Formats: sequence, structure tokens, C-alpha cells
Amino acid sequence: MPGALENIRILDLSRVLAGPYCTMILGDLGAEVIKVEAPGGSDETRKWGPPFQKDVSAYYLSANRNKKSITIDLKTEAGVQLIKDLVKESDVIINNFKAGTMERFGIGYNTLSKENPQIVYCSITGFGEAGPYKDLPGYDFIIQAMSGLMSITGDEISGPQKLGVAITDVLTGLYACIGIQAALLERTQSGKGQMLDIALYDAAVSSLVNIGSNYLMSGKIPKPLGNQHANIVPYQTFQTADGEMVIAVGNDNQFKRLCNLLEVPQLSEDQRFLTNPDRVQHREELISLLQKAFVTKPTAYWQEKCKEESIPCGPIQNLEEVVNDPQLQAREMFIDCDHPTAGVIKMIGSPLKLSRTPVSLRHHPPDAGEHNEEILFKYKK
Repeated sequence: MPGALENIRILDLSRVLAGPYCTMILGDLGAEVIKVEAPGGSDETRKWGPPFQKDVSAYYLSANRNKKSITIDLKTEAGVQLIKDLVKESDVIINNFKAGTMERFGIGYNTLSKENPQIVYCSITGFGEAGPYKDLPGYDFIIQAMSGLMSITGDEISGPQKLGVAITDVLTGLYACIGIQAALLERTQSGKGQMLDIALYDAAVSSLVNIGSNYLMSGKIPKPLGNQHANIVPYQTFQTADGEMVIAVGNDNQFKRLCNLLEVPQLSEDQRFLTNPDRVQHREELISLLQKAFVTKPTAYWQEKCKEESIPCGPIQNLEEVVNDPQLQAREMFIDCDHPTAGVIKMIGSPLKLSRTPVSLRHHPPDAGEHNEEILFKYKK
């Protein structure tokens, strides 16, 4: 079946994660994505590892399916001309070079929009195309630190912590994907393309959501709460007799049911804990009392009891448990792909489930320059 973005061609000059993640999503949705690298392959993730499978990096595979690959030397006049020729037949061009690099190559937005006034030009940088930081390199770890994300992750003992994945790259890729589709949709009305200026720093700060709003309203600098929630109690991990689990009580009725199943019904009638604001104010006293109850039984027991009472809970699973989770298996969130170099590779599937234009796996993550002959032959002078 055709994908939702069939007949959309994307020229992808990005590398590493934010840009490639964006274009992989667009490729999953049916767009034709042409990955452009320097001769020999210039996406650094091709060499990031281990693990490797027959010299192919797991990191590279994670963000580059449903693409074709060509190699072009952008430092040559012929290479620049090839980009201009390709742009004439493309809908989107995306890059994540440092601000000003595309202009130095001679393929900035002002130049390419003359070649194709309908082109949607997406620039992904660390700090954006304007502002005092625009010339600084931006990497996920740095952005996590500067954006405030690390200051609210971890606890007072651990100190600031980064998330276990490059989350600002992922968020930026998602924002770029949204922006590109919005620009393509608007183009159907205006007939014109436009430039998107997407910054990791902006995306990271936008992800502060309620924590950022809390500070803007109160002026109080938030402290890291570890596995606790800033605005809801109890909403955190608890030690059980044989491990640890997450409880997420979202309202007063759920709290009352939780107290009943823990056999401490008096807590739901305690004036300190009647409402969520009360429970936030008296967080330490309440958590101490609940913890004494949770530690008396194993995790599986509490999970079953919480399920019976419709109280949100969940185990803390490692990746082996995640991959074998029957729910994720049913949702086809892990797929196999045939790769000409690596053989059969396992990949994380797409979370996008469209009923009429479903996502599909059409192309393996390509080797560098794998499609040069197919794509560049007619453009070479």
C-alpha cells in the first residue's frame, strides 16, 4: 500500500541523529529519502560502536532505514551543481551543519529557493541560525546540560544526570518532522516553500513543559526529585519485597483505592493526605508510610492487586524484558531487515500506526554511495 508521504522526495544532508531520525520517520511514512554524504561516507555514526554486525554499526542502523545513499563532494563546483540539480526535483532539503556552512558551500536557502521556489529547507543546528550562540557546536549532552534538563534529573545524592539516550536529538528530530510536514501542507495552499530553523536548544527547553511552567509561575528553582514527580504524589518508584516498581496515582479516588489495597485505609482519611496538593506538601511523611506497606509483598503481588483496582503501575524492565514483552510483540515494535552487508538485522519498529496508509520497511539502511548510479547518473555532466 502507498505510504502517506508517497511522491515526496527528501534530500537529506544530515548525519548522526537528529536529522537522520527525522528523515527516517518521513521515510517510514513513504517519502523517498536520498541520504547525501561525502565520498566514502561521512555520517560519523557509521564508525560508532561497538556493537557492529559485520562491520556495520548498530548506531547507524538505528536511524537510517528507508533511505537511499549517494555520495557528493560539496567542496567541488560539480558537487554543488549536483545538489542544485537534485533540489529542482525535490520537495525538502535538510541539513544539520553548523550555522553558515551551507552558505559557504553555496547551497544556502536563498540560493536553493531560486532553483526551486517550492523547496522546504530545514536547518537543524545546536543553537539556531540567530542569536549569540549560533556559531557554537551543539551536541546532545551539552544541550541537556544547558537547557535545565540535567538540573532536574537525578537526585541530591547523584547530582545532575543526563538521560540514558540522546533525548534532545530525538526531540529535535520530531520537531523537524512536524515542521516539515506543516510546511508541505501549507505549500499546497500557497505554492511556496519556506525555511525551517530548528535548534536542539529550543527543542530541549520546550520539553521542560510543567517543570518550566512551575518555575515561570513561582520563581522557585526546581530541585531534582529522582523518581518522584514534582506535582503529583504518590507518583514514583517503591521498593517491594523482591525489587522495585512504579506507582502512578493521578487522582484522589485512585489514592483511596491504593490505601485500601495496601491495608492502610486510614491514610486516605488523614487530613495531611486528603488531596493531591496536601500530599505534595506532606510528601516525605506519606511516602515513608506507603513504603512500609509495599516492602511486605513482592512486585508481582502488588502488580496484580493494582491491576484489580485500576491503579496505574508498572515494573522497571531491562532491555531483554522489553524486547520480549508480549504487548510490544503484538504491536510489531521489533522488526527484522535484510541488509546486504550485515545480513539479517533487528530494528526497533515505528510507533506510527496508520490504518489506510501504514508505514512500511522498503529499504535497508544503505551503504555509503550505494545508489550513486541509480540517482546521480542522469545529473552528471
